[in-house]
Amino acid sequence: MYEVAAFRETRIEVMHALIRAHPLALLSSVHGGVIEANHLPLLIEADPAPDGTLRGHVARSNPLWRQVPDGEVLAVFQGPQAYVTPSWYPSKREHGKVVPTWNYVVVHVRGPLVIRDDRDWLRGLVSRLTGSQETGRPQPWGVGDAPTEYIDRMLEAIVGIEIPVTSIEGKWKVSQNRAQADRDGVAAGFRARGDAEASLMARLVDGERPV
Repeated sequence: MYEVAAFRETRIEVMHALIRAHPLALLSSVHGGVIEANHLPLLIEADPAPDGTLRGHVARSNPLWRQVPDGEVLAVFQGPQAYVTPSWYPSKREHGKVVPTWNYVVVHVRGPLVIRDDRDWLRGLVSRLTGSQETGRPQPWGVGDAPTEYIDRMLEAIVGIEIPVTSIEGKWKVSQNRAQADRDGVAAGFRARGDAEASLMARLVDGERPV
């Protein structure tokens, strides 16, 4: 990932928080010189410290788990993103030397792909992955809510994957390279938009680290 010092995020807890808030990864791998891409929800777990391990599953019919990747795989997690109009910059009115840009938050994770074709492991993983999304719902669904024989058939149709994290990079491009007046204008512009993603981006521009 192209890095700019002003946008670099290195705190593990912040990057892990983004992954938990936006768990659908673009998982890229190379097999036989061909780039493959899969979209998978992945769970970040702290072991082993400090970087942790990504865990998830794929359909048994997905060739990903049968193909040995050429090297490590790359999981990309995309957080809030939004277009920035130069009209929000006070500097536009001062000298006009401004152009549009795009704000975004992203985490890149690399590591080897490990296959876990184990029923007990899968049941535990599915329970934890489901729990991460069901927590806080009025009537949270759990794996135990479905008949055991049905869950067993569903587990037969999937294969587990692990990605022990060998590198993790965060990029929070949220107008840090602009003068404070321009940053204030961008935050105000996003707040005026009023939708949830814009409101979140306004907080990021203001220097918070919500994800």
